[in-house]
Amino acid sequence: MTSKERAKALVAQMTLPEKLSQLTHEAAAVERLGVPEYNWWNEALHGYARSGVATIFPQAIGMAASFDTILMKQVGDAISTEARAKYNEYKKFGKTKIYQGLTCWSPNINIFRDPRWGRGHETYGEDPYLTSELGVAFVEGMQYGYEENPKFRKVDATLKHYAAHSGPEKGRHAFDSIVNEKDLRETYLAAFKYIIEKARPAAIMGAYNRVNGEPACGSKRLLQDILFGEWAYDGYVVSDCGAICDINAFHKLTKNEAESAALAVNNGCYMNCGSAFKYLKVAVAEGLVSEETITKACEKLFEARFDLGMFDETEYDSIPYSKVDCPEHRALALEMSRSCTVLLKNNGILPLKQDDSLKNIAVIGPNADALTVLLGNYSGTPSEYTTPLYGIRNAARKYGKEVRYALGCKHTSAGGDNGSIEEALIAAKYADVVVLCLGLNPQLEGEEGDAYNSDLGGDKPGLALPKVQTDLFDMIKAVGKPVIVVNVSGSAIDLRFADEQADAVLQCFYPGQDGGKALAEIIFGEVEPTAKLPVTFYASDDQLPEYTDYSLKGRTYRYMTEKPLYPFGYGIGYNKYEVSNVTCDATVGVNGATVTCDIENLGDRDGADVVQVYIGHKNKPEAPIYQLIAFDKVWLKAGEKKSVTFDIPVDRFMLYNNDGELLLEDSDAVIYVGTCSPVKDELCKTVDISIRS
Repeated sequence: MTSKERAKALVAQMTLPEKLSQLTHEAAAVERLGVPEYNWWNEALHGYARSGVATIFPQAIGMAASFDTILMKQVGDAISTEARAKYNEYKKFGKTKIYQGLTCWSPNINIFRDPRWGRGHETYGEDPYLTSELGVAFVEGMQYGYEENPKFRKVDATLKHYAAHSGPEKGRHAFDSIVNEKDLRETYLAAFKYIIEKARPAAIMGAYNRVNGEPACGSKRLLQDILFGEWAYDGYVVSDCGAICDINAFHKLTKNEAESAALAVNNGCYMNCGSAFKYLKVAVAEGLVSEETITKACEKLFEARFDLGMFDETEYDSIPYSKVDCPEHRALALEMSRSCTVLLKNNGILPLKQDDSLKNIAVIGPNADALTVLLGNYSGTPSEYTTPLYGIRNAARKYGKEVRYALGCKHTSAGGDNGSIEEALIAAKYADVVVLCLGLNPQLEGEEGDAYNSDLGGDKPGLALPKVQTDLFDMIKAVGKPVIVVNVSGSAIDLRFADEQADAVLQCFYPGQDGGKALAEIIFGEVEPTAKLPVTFYASDDQLPEYTDYSLKGRTYRYMTEKPLYPFGYGIGYNKYEVSNVTCDATVGVNGATVTCDIENLGDRDGADVVQVYIGHKNKPEAPIYQLIAFDKVWLKAGEKKSVTFDIPVDRFMLYNNDGELLLEDSDAVIYVGTCSPVKDELCKTVDISIRS
């Protein structure tokens, strides 16, 4: 029997109360049918989360900076291996509690449309195509790993939050995202559609907000018409936690929880994280939802449990607990940390000299020795970790160099243990170079309820660092020593002060358990920086549109007309890489096009760069100014040249019109190929093409 048939047969034996008991994240046991209690809520954003020791990879925005789908799939596979290893032990207790199961509510594929959004660091950045490709890799790694034709899913991956969800955090339970059809399809739904088509994710999580007046977790348009209708999605939908109660409590669209629950289930949201579905019995009694619909919902959820092999012997039962936090996964986490540290400026100070010309290093700042900034949010607990201070100290010891540490200031205030500015100035005075670790932490930017900046519910007020940190920079800079700024944050920051005055600038996106080791390896030249920005670093708050406006006009590299500080796709290395010999079919039709180029490592070190392909449509003012349509991370030995070929399908040359229709229209366009978005036009080569329907 198929899992669908088995689910149907099992549910047919259940009473209505038993079926209703299965539709919440705390699914009850049905002992007479051999069904154990199961908690559906689990997190695995960048490691098996909130369930004790696990390997903790860089936060999602950091992994996006790798532009590396191969590495991303390996990470997904490692996380799901640890999930299975833990589940194999947890289920021996007869039931699984919260954060112990196989249904993982990750990844977050919302578009980071505005850098003030507190949860943006959970995403893969601002670009729909980059998000799509990284999401496919992660979901494939999570659900199937590298098994050939697996009988069961390894875990369930869940795409969230569907849809048009990217702030504001404060008031998200009542917020209505007003989105035109073009932006909805082109930006907010694009990654959901792509990943569903390519990777078959088991689940979708609905968002808290409304979209054009409809609650996301009870939207006929989003769920019935688009997800299950147009896209023929065959998985299940789970609500965000408490989101269905929001429909009546905050959106004021229904009178009570029974009506809210009925609205959600009738439109295909079959799993409730929260308490609203406790009122489904009332909803059935009042004729708001049929028992047939309840049965259908229950069958879909048991189908998922059968697909995971919860009632069978599986190929994953033999995964031992020793795979949790194992050496191979720690090595993979370190490799990903190396790949997510972006070098933004370097006047030649980096890599630090390993000879006796540099003897003393001062490591200063609130993020120099902070565990929280390694982990981001939705994380587990690493058994070992390396902060920037200890990474630099351990590396320096190999080269016979001394490291002095001073806190300098806290994130938002002066003072604290070992935190006086005097001590920081003394450390800088006796140093040959200063590594100044500034930035934010997950308490300053995050989800409503998690972050402590309660006035904004986790969102940032703007792009500036807290003044105490820029003051610290000014005072350290005045000492007269070279200063390397390491900004650790999950989002874009106004780094004009560092770009103008520091000798080097590095961006770390909450870099995981060994982020400090990876940073030190890059600073000392043991590892070549290869990461690229998955978001635009704006020059100032003045370049940002109104935060609550969901129009893409003026947002992200795709639609902004002003010059940013650091553009999307930007990041430099110690080598210089050159793209040449760019070709593309002169006419693009229904078969798409092939783009080719050469990339050469002109340096004397082995390394990598990301070849990026963009399209810009001429005489199409409604189109994105630029749009990423292909990329590939290419590894090159010193002096090596390689040819790269991209076979690009026709849909990436098509445009959405104002009615949300994707069309291939006759037009002229430019193909840009380089190592950054075309905002840095000196880093791109161009080819003119014609698009013909």
